[in-house]
Amino acid sequence: MTAENEREIYHKLEAMKEIRNKTITLERLKRSILNEVRSGDQEGRCLAQYKREMELLQQEKMSHVEELRQIHADINAMETVIKQTEESMSRKLSNASRLHEDYRPLKAEVDLLRRQCLGLDRLPDLHEEEGSPITPDRFPAATRALPAGGVGGPVGGVGGSVGGVGAVGGAFLAPAPRKPPPPPAFRSANPGLDQDFLTVSLRQQPPPMKSCLSCHQQIHRNAPICPLCKAKSRSRNPKKPKKK
Repeated sequence: MTAENEREIYHKLEAMKEIRNKTITLERLKRSILNEVRSGDQEGRCLAQYKREMELLQQEKMSHVEELRQIHADINAMETVIKQTEESMSRKLSNASRLHEDYRPLKAEVDLLRRQCLGLDRLPDLHEEEGSPITPDRFPAATRALPAGGVGGPVGGVGGSVGGVGAVGGAFLAPAPRKPPPPPAFRSANPGLDQDFLTVSLRQQPPPMKSCLSCHQQIHRNAPICPLCKAKSRSRNPKKPKKK
């Protein structure tokens, strides 16, 4: 065998060795590619599931936001109803107090005439009548009676003087003038009520609002976090840092 043949055989052996090493590396790369592709496909299927779950969560979040919006609307409506009911109650109580101021002296006159002219007992008070919703302390001024002889002086029985009868008739025809009714008891007992109503009306003015970038609901302009979806709120016009 000549030296040229030996060199040719040596080159072939070196080439076979290189081919074998590169073939092994190629197979290793091919397996890695297949593994990565399979993993990528699996991740893609998982990603589709995750996106579907995210859509369901977004739908659930919006349903809760709508529920919260409805709850807030119901709360606002109930606050309006409560305010109107309180105003109506105050108005009714004030009217009752004003009417009672007219009723009290007239009842005292009638009781005095019944006792002096006819010898009858007094009429029952409002809280003494059966089934009456009025309690004894509803109108504290009701316990005060008129002074004796407030209706034309005492009347001396059935055969009394003509002057006494005339006084009684005068009491029926022209009762003594009464003072004008005082302001409603509700406001007189609460001198700062008008100021309180003014303060409440000022507090109930709607605050400055902005739209949440996540759920697009109206929130307070200075709220750092949306109270509905809990997303962080970023100002569209952030304050610039002051230069030192």
